[in-house]
Amino acid sequence: MKNVSLLLSILLLQIVVSCNSCKTKPKTDTNDTPPLIEPITAEAPIFNEDSAYAYIQKQVDFGPRVNNTKAHIQCGDWMIAFLKQKADTVYVQSTDLKGFDGKILHARNIIAAFNPKATQRIIISSHWDTRPFADQDTVRKNEPIDGANDGASGVGVMLELANQLQKNKVDIGIDLILFDAEDYGAPADVESQMEDTYCLGAIYWAKNKHIPNYTADFGILLDMVGAPGATFTKEGVSMTYAAAFVNYIWSVANNLGYGSYFTYESTGGLIDDHKYVNEIANIPMIDIIDRTHNTTSGFGAYWHTHQDNMKSISKPTLKAVGQTLLQAIYNYNKKKSV
Repeated sequence: MKNVSLLLSILLLQIVVSCNSCKTKPKTDTNDTPPLIEPITAEAPIFNEDSAYAYIQKQVDFGPRVNNTKAHIQCGDWMIAFLKQKADTVYVQSTDLKGFDGKILHARNIIAAFNPKATQRIIISSHWDTRPFADQDTVRKNEPIDGANDGASGVGVMLELANQLQKNKVDIGIDLILFDAEDYGAPADVESQMEDTYCLGAIYWAKNKHIPNYTADFGILLDMVGAPGATFTKEGVSMTYAAAFVNYIWSVANNLGYGSYFTYESTGGLIDDHKYVNEIANIPMIDIIDRTHNTTSGFGAYWHTHQDNMKSISKPTLKAVGQTLLQAIYNYNKKKSV
């Protein structure tokens, strides 16, 4: 998400890792072939997209969740209270982080643990803050955005997952991690002496995990997972560090009939929360993120604009993502408990 490009060289394969503000469209790897379809081996709960939609609306109703604002505090308090009713344990990492402009951001990472004593764990994550300015818009560029899709959609899916995980127990551990201060990054036309201006909450967590020596089998980042007709491609950083888990999730999705959302197209890597979980925490994490060929940025027209409101949210898309995650969790649970 940072406005930088970087080059990774892995096993002689060059992957261009471009940030969310790079002006390049997704690049197709025409040699990419679909893996075998993962069989559905366990019965999974039904994901309620209406419920997820309502949780997104609730977040938007607080107003833009920009650090140090009343809306940010109130929304965070609501999510903590909600998750305490659902999860076995809730951890809150409160910390002060320095923004690209030198501003001190009062931040909270929120972690909801299900079956906390289990050694085999899966992370589901998203960021819950919103962009403090609409730098990709043509109007009201200095005003914060609603962030219905960029932030709230992933959280809405996760809160509905919490509902289902409370009612339908699993033997493995599940950690829902809400990262803060992800979107307080320097605009493209602003120089900053900081190396990393985005993903501040994820960087902090990766260096200061909520439990000493914490680890997980793998993690899944949800970023912009609610747009109508969204397409989730096989993103480069995910494929570099966690290709097996990308293939696992995409296989489950295609088996469930969600292949129009989870495409087998490979796209360039992104600087997003998962990058730091992979590189600092050494936990393989994939990114489920909407990419498109229809804009110069490679992201939806709503991205970092005031169009990122509830009109950018589609219940069928939420269903595709949420049901895929539930099926993947319960399949994995069966594998690990056999």
